[in-house]
Amino acid sequence: NIVFSKVTENSLTVSWTKPRSSVSGFKVTYTQSDDEEPVSVSVDSEDSTVNLSQLSPGLSYEVTIISTLGLDESDPVKDFVTTLPDPPSDLQALNVTDTTWLLLWITVSGNTAEQRLSGLEESTTYTVTITSQLGGQESSSATTSFTTRDFDEARDLQAKNVTPRTADVSWTPPIKPVDRYILSYQTEGEKSEEIIVGPNETQYKLTRLHPGSLYDVNLRSLRGAQLSSHPPVSSSSPSGKLQFPFPTDCSQELLNGVLTSDTMEIFPHGKLGKSMMVYCDMETDGGGWTVFQRRKDGSEDFYRNFNDYVEGFGNLNGEFWLGLEKLHNLTTMTRMNLRVDLRDEGEQVFAQYSTFQVAKRNYKLTVGGYSGTAGDSLTYHNDCAFTAKDRSPLLGLFRCAISYQGGWWYNNCHEANLNGLYGNNYKHQGVIWKSWKGEHHSIQFTEMKLRPANFRTPSRGL
Repeated sequence: NIVFSKVTENSLTVSWTKPRSSVSGFKVTYTQSDDEEPVSVSVDSEDSTVNLSQLSPGLSYEVTIISTLGLDESDPVKDFVTTLPDPPSDLQALNVTDTTWLLLWITVSGNTAEQRLSGLEESTTYTVTITSQLGGQESSSATTSFTTRDFDEARDLQAKNVTPRTADVSWTPPIKPVDRYILSYQTEGEKSEEIIVGPNETQYKLTRLHPGSLYDVNLRSLRGAQLSSHPPVSSSSPSGKLQFPFPTDCSQELLNGVLTSDTMEIFPHGKLGKSMMVYCDMETDGGGWTVFQRRKDGSEDFYRNFNDYVEGFGNLNGEFWLGLEKLHNLTTMTRMNLRVDLRDEGEQVFAQYSTFQVAKRNYKLTVGGYSGTAGDSLTYHNDCAFTAKDRSPLLGLFRCAISYQGGWWYNNCHEANLNGLYGNNYKHQGVIWKSWKGEHHSIQFTEMKLRPANFRTPSRGL
C-alpha cells in the first residue's frame, strides 16, 4: 500500500503500510530511468513515511520499498509517481494601457512566452494567474496584478523638495500624448498663477512662493480643444517664522533651514522687491556659499564681450558666470570671503580669501588674506580692473583677454585664468591656477563662491 502525497515540482512524500512481523527498518529506492543511478534512503522500523527531495519537475519516478531484518531483505513493492511540471517564472505585465496589456513569462524550456489581452476596462485592477500543465497534472501558479490606466489624465501629481520659497511638482504622464499641460497654483489671498508646460515634461519647479503658505496645485492636460484636469494637490512650504524672510544671500537662506544645494531666490536689499536667482552651495565648509562661477565640461562659451560679463550668462545648474554687476552689489552689502574650489582627475583643492570685493568703477578686484591647499594665484590680480576682449581700462590689457581667451582681472597677464578656454593646454590659454597645476594644464572643475566674513556655521540639527 504505497501512497504518494505532497507532490510538488521537486519533492514528494512516500508512505506505506508496515508488515505485521518485526523488521529492522526499510529501504526506499527511487530512480527516474533505467540508465540513471538509483538513490536509496534508509528508514527506521518505527517510521512508515519519508520525504524525497531534489527531484526534477515533470518526470516519472519508480519508487521501491523493501523491509530489512538484519542482513535479510524482503521482496520489493514498487509504484510509479510523476512530479508536478515546472511553473512559469518571471511573470510580468508590460505596456499596460487603458484597455490592453502584454503578459510575459519564462516557460519550462527557458523560452519567453507572451500573451496580449484587449477589451479591458479603464482604471481597473486585474490579477492574472498562470500554471503549467502536463497530462492531468498542474504546477503551482505564478501570479501578478496590474491596473489599467486612465488614458486621459496624468497621474501621481505630487510636490517634493519643498523649501520656504520653492517646490518641485512632478507627475506621471498619460499614455495618450498631450499637446501641453497647464499647471496652476494658488494660495489664499493671491490670484492663481498659470504656467504652460511642454508635452514631454514630467516635472516643474515652482519658485517665489510665500514662506509658510499653503498652495493648491492643479495640472490639466490639453489635447486640441479637449481639456482634462487632474485632482489638485495641496502643499505648504515649511511653516513657522523665518529668521530671514527675504534673504540677501545663500548664508541667510541656510540660516532659514535650507540645507540642500540648489538654485534659490535671494533679495539683495533684504525686502520684497527686486530679486535674483543664484546657486547656493549648502554643503562645502559649512554651506551658505553663493556660487558666482562654475566650469565643469566646456559647454558654455566664456570668451565673451564685456557686457556679457557685466550681465552674466550660462546655466546655474551647469556652467555660468553670475555677472559683475551682481558681484558688485553682493560684495558691497557686507564684507565677504571668497572660496575657490578646484578639482582635476580625482584631486581637489581650495583657496580661500578673507577679503573679496568688486568695485563699481571698472569692476576692480580687491582680494587678499589667502588660506587653503591650492596655493595663492589670485592675490597677483588684486587691484586689477576687469578686462574682456572688447573693453579694457588699460589699452595694453586687451591682448591679455584676446591671447588667453577669457574675461578676467588681468595683470600682465595672469597667474589665475579661471574663465579661460576650457580643456586647452596650449600657450597658457586654458582654465589656469598656476600655483596648483602650473600654466600648461587646463583644470577640469572650478567653482568661485562668496559668503559673509562674519558667518558662523549653524548646527545641522536646525
